[in-house]
Amino acid sequence: MGLVRDMVTAHVFGASAGMDAFFVAFRIPNFMRRLFAEGSFSQAFVPVLSEYKEKHSEEEVKDFVAGMMGTLGAALLIITIIVELATPLIVLVFAPGYWRDPYRFHQATSMLRLTFPYLFLIAMTAFAGSIMNTYNRFAVPAITPVLLNFAMIGTAVFLAPHLAQPVHALAWGVFLAGVLQMCFQIPFLRQLKMLPRPRVQWRHPGVRKVLRLMVPALFGVSVAQISILVDTLFASFLPIGSVSWLYYSDRLTSFPLGVFGVAIATVVLPHLSAQRAKEDSSQFSATIDWGLRMVLLIGLPAGLGLFMLSGPMLASFYLSGTFTVHDLIMTNKSMMMFALGVPGFMLVKILAAGFYAQQDIKTPVRCAAIAMGCNVVLNMALIFPLRHAGLALSTSISSTLNAVLLAVFLWRKGTWRFQPEWRRYGTQLFAANASMMALLIWVTPPMASWALWSRGVRVSWLLGLVFGAMFVYLAVLRIVGLEFRRFLSARAVH
Repeated sequence: MGLVRDMVTAHVFGASAGMDAFFVAFRIPNFMRRLFAEGSFSQAFVPVLSEYKEKHSEEEVKDFVAGMMGTLGAALLIITIIVELATPLIVLVFAPGYWRDPYRFHQATSMLRLTFPYLFLIAMTAFAGSIMNTYNRFAVPAITPVLLNFAMIGTAVFLAPHLAQPVHALAWGVFLAGVLQMCFQIPFLRQLKMLPRPRVQWRHPGVRKVLRLMVPALFGVSVAQISILVDTLFASFLPIGSVSWLYYSDRLTSFPLGVFGVAIATVVLPHLSAQRAKEDSSQFSATIDWGLRMVLLIGLPAGLGLFMLSGPMLASFYLSGTFTVHDLIMTNKSMMMFALGVPGFMLVKILAAGFYAQQDIKTPVRCAAIAMGCNVVLNMALIFPLRHAGLALSTSISSTLNAVLLAVFLWRKGTWRFQPEWRRYGTQLFAANASMMALLIWVTPPMASWALWSRGVRVSWLLGLVFGAMFVYLAVLRIVGLEFRRFLSARAVH
């Protein structure tokens, strides 16, 4: 549904100055959502809640949940009020290049006032989702984000034509989505009997522990998102459309991360936390190993496929309405660079979970700081020769570096060890990915044809290429002896 949402917005609004402004106004609360929701908060809260669930009474667990809910809500409310009062300054901090463009600056400021309350709403939604994940209820938190896509599609199609500034409909859609997502979770929390009255309890030992783990993790767990935000800052100095080109390419390359990477990490973290609480080191290591092998099984072909089919995918999904051939060419450049970092983005989710389940915050922060410094240096070096594509390439390199550093430190710590079959597994992955690439090089039509075809022909060709590549990849894996049932059963995490 996120893909459908982006297709609709690209068709209606294209890569215009108004969309550049909206993406800045949306990226600021969305970035903080990654920190307070899927990022540092869940990584800090789930291990502590798992510990309370294992070692404390039900009443003590409810008291901790009530204190955490009230404390988190109060902190987010204060942040929201500050940002609403200082919106122009916030836009200048995150997109300083807009100071030279009064239209984009004014539009970004106006829309940020509508989108920023989404942070409070979605963080409380993520809080509810973390509780349900800890109790092994994964379906409701997984389906809830779809409401954002429905809301933005609905406002783009039905509200935009009636507004003086049509692009503002997307900002209203973000706000509406936050309300819908938070309200959707409440009945399911009540079923778990985990909907106590919120209380601000800064001194509660569980709350203090979460905050102590969370504060440094604000930076450490979301280096990829910070890197993309830095890309936006640099892109604000580039020509109109650069922010939009980066957004559309990032969204497509984030597809496997959102569908598979986050899903695997969401399942792995509660199990790692429980195994840590039981001091089961062998199973802890096996769970990390399973997560890494699952990520590589999906992440490697996903990254390669996105790199090789970036132009066909962009043409099939976005080339219509106000999204022009020029936008297609420019977005293709950055998408290919983002695709190189897909495996790294996905690996970070698993490797970081290995540290946060042990309540070790310092190591991921050190790794993220090194990767972040690398990203800034590469941005300054690559923005001149490659423009917006250089910003995407620097993000991919820094995220891959972050994954490598996390793996090295996890190995040195002794909490993860390679399983014996890794050498054979690596050979199997190499054979399957090489075969898939050979097929795509051989049968993919030239880019000029994709720009001339109708959408129906493009989509038909793209589906044929994707399913053909999947068939070859899976068939070769089977031929070289990979046992799919072992991975699908997820035995290592049970």
